Amino acid sequence: MFRTALRNVLAHKARLLMTVLAVMLGVAFVSGTLVFTGTLGNAFRNQSAKSYDDVAVAITTMAGQRDEKQPAVTAATLAKIQGLDGVDTATGRVHGFAGVADPDGKLIGNGWTNTGSNYFPGKDGKDSAYTFVDGTGPDAADRVALDEHTAKKGEYQVGDRVRVATNGPVKEYTLSGVFTTEDGAVNAGGSLVLFETPVAQKLYLRPGQFMDVNVSAASGVSADKLLADVKPLLPKEAEAKTGKKLADEEAEMTEKGLSSLNTILLVFAAIALFVGIFLIANTFTMLVAQRTKELALMRAVGASRRQVKRSVLLEAAVVGLIASAIGFLAGLGLAVGLRSAMSLTGGKIPAGPLVVSPASVIAAFCVGVLITVLAAWLPARRAAKIPPVAAMNSVHAAATVKSLVVRNSIGGVLTLIGAVGIVAGAVSGGSSGRTIIGGGAFLSLIGIIVLIPLLSRPVIALVRPLLKRLFGVAGKLAAQNAVRNPRRTGATASALAIGLTLVTGISVLGVTLGRSVDRMTTDNIKADYMVSMANGGSLDASALKALEKADGVMAVSARQDAWPKIGDEHIGVSGVTADALPQLFAVTTVSGSIDSLTKGELAISEDTAKANNWKVGDTLPVVFGDDKKDELKVGAVYEGNEFLYEAMLSKDVLAPHTAYADIREVWLKMDGGESAANEKALVKALGDNPAMSIIDRQGIRDMFGGFVNIALNIMYGLLAMALVIAVLGVVNTLAMSVFERQQEIGMLRAIGLDRRRVKRMIRLEAVVISLFGAVVGIVLGTFLAWAIGQTLKSDIPDYVLVIPWGRIGIFLLLAALVGVLAALWPARSAAKLNMLTAIKTE
Repeated sequence: MFRTALRNVLAHKARLLMTVLAVMLGVAFVSGTLVFTGTLGNAFRNQSAKSYDDVAVAITTMAGQRDEKQPAVTAATLAKIQGLDGVDTATGRVHGFAGVADPDGKLIGNGWTNTGSNYFPGKDGKDSAYTFVDGTGPDAADRVALDEHTAKKGEYQVGDRVRVATNGPVKEYTLSGVFTTEDGAVNAGGSLVLFETPVAQKLYLRPGQFMDVNVSAASGVSADKLLADVKPLLPKEAEAKTGKKLADEEAEMTEKGLSSLNTILLVFAAIALFVGIFLIANTFTMLVAQRTKELALMRAVGASRRQVKRSVLLEAAVVGLIASAIGFLAGLGLAVGLRSAMSLTGGKIPAGPLVVSPASVIAAFCVGVLITVLAAWLPARRAAKIPPVAAMNSVHAAATVKSLVVRNSIGGVLTLIGAVGIVAGAVSGGSSGRTIIGGGAFLSLIGIIVLIPLLSRPVIALVRPLLKRLFGVAGKLAAQNAVRNPRRTGATASALAIGLTLVTGISVLGVTLGRSVDRMTTDNIKADYMVSMANGGSLDASALKALEKADGVMAVSARQDAWPKIGDEHIGVSGVTADALPQLFAVTTVSGSIDSLTKGELAISEDTAKANNWKVGDTLPVVFGDDKKDELKVGAVYEGNEFLYEAMLSKDVLAPHTAYADIREVWLKMDGGESAANEKALVKALGDNPAMSIIDRQGIRDMFGGFVNIALNIMYGLLAMALVIAVLGVVNTLAMSVFERQQEIGMLRAIGLDRRRVKRMIRLEAVVISLFGAVVGIVLGTFLAWAIGQTLKSDIPDYVLVIPWGRIGIFLLLAALVGVLAALWPARSAAKLNMLTAIKTE
């Protein structure tokens, strides 16, 4: 039986090649994901260990520019640490945002990973954290050093003048040196600017103070002993850990971050394999049909049902093993490709070998073999049930009425239960509702897949008259052929239905959310421009002053963040320029007047007012960030605005209580609206600062809605593999259809159906099957999107479901195109059949 299985594997190369491709793609995704995330995890673990290689104890504080209360490590404390027995070196660090302009004046990097720090030379005059490839570290207030990657992108050489932006105005420095480093920001694709220590302290903290300290131990001194000696010298809020513990914590954080990526990629691999199951099952069903007489003969000469079944399953196992081996090698290529793609998009991955763990090898082969054997189990079971005499007479075992009734009953029950679950989840709402919808969706999908053979006849019957009218005999024959074997047609359509269900559901949700975000932007904003820091941090107060003086500015207001205690809880407050607010934001007042802000009164959002039972005229106790108390009168209650916090105050009221204004954005209304001249005026007012983004209304829409489109494109890319497998299924079905109908095609040719119309018949059959699967997927996907949308309504203002008819039309056209492309080889094979040879075929 083993020799028979091997012979059969080699006897049907074309059919099995498609099965191998389906399994291979799924296995490649699984193994590639595991190898890729394993490689990344290993590289980042090694980087973390290397970063803290010479650090025995790391001291961190919460000190920063925004909070004057947080204590830092003073120069005096640092000197005490340096004087401890067993301390080799103690290096003080301060850090914050620093962006470098390229030759065109644009920011190098993405803003989030652009950092600045201090150069801290030790006893030998060097800072051990940085290795200079050219020049030296900064030794004067007007000198900086750049990491090698940034220097190359900016085309900077030692001695050049470099424009550097921090939270304040842009300044020019002389480049003193270029270095390499294991700094995480640089390895993440960002930039690092080194300043002389007093300059960095003034920029990011306070003179003579440090945010962090790294301590290295003298030879023979343990990190734990050093940790115990250092702790008593530190301020109360400072935290000290051993370098090894910090490295382990960073590695653990990396593992958690990668596990999310790992899960997402494996989910899409599972979808691809699920779709592949239909192709594999279809392939083995076809192979069993082709070998009916052979299997019957084996039964006649003594082979038992178990042996026949085992023969088919063994054949599947061999195919799965071959596909897994190829898929695993392809997965290694995929892992390398993903790593290269991350590098091309600006992400820097630490150097390291490709990590192929035993778990990834075992997973790849187990998944490939098990999926193939599982998919082949039903065809193998059917093969074992074929009576020898009936098979030798070419009377195939047709599905009994009882089996069809049972199948359709099970499908109907599963679909009904799933649909009820989806509706129940939509009514429940929230995350629990989405969980219920997920369970209902799974049951519905399985139920629809079971029912598809039953659905195919009436649905395809609806288009049969149209096909006959448009394409004549070829169209009529195509419709008949599409429902000749409902189970096979159903299995083929199921693969496309699964893919289109996911694609349609994601599209409907994505477009709906995008429109909601766009409407939210349009309805809530009157301003022409928004200015913010590229790294999402706070703007310096000098930027607000500069913008107030810019040419063409009609109204300007910062959005200053504050979190005072109002009543019994801390509430987010937006500090605004009171008299400019109505020109910049569309604020709808529920009660009171928004003009009350100019009198120093408090405006509260409607939801917050209801939750706390506050109303216009109430006087509320307030404790500001500097612990000073006051009482403020509620002057207005307004409808929630997505760009403002739960409450609003004039920035003049907040000013006495904030040593450092946390200005996240500045909004502007310009004379003449959006124009190149007005934007140029704003750029000039900000000193051509590369770290500050000037965004117009369309840019604001794109910024807040762009993530939806990015997520959609990623989803489409990941689902493409499932659709490729579905296409292979269509090819498989048509190829088998041609094989089964050789005699019929020969007869059609003999009575006058030319080659052109034979090709058209096969192509139309493919298009019908593809469109049938697409329609089922689109209907189910839209239903799921509606249900999930119902659970999001409470979190999204003015939520309205949007059906993207244009995209749905494109999906249908693509499904038809899939059918045409999938039919190329089978149609060509059918047209090339020799009619006399075909007529003689049994």
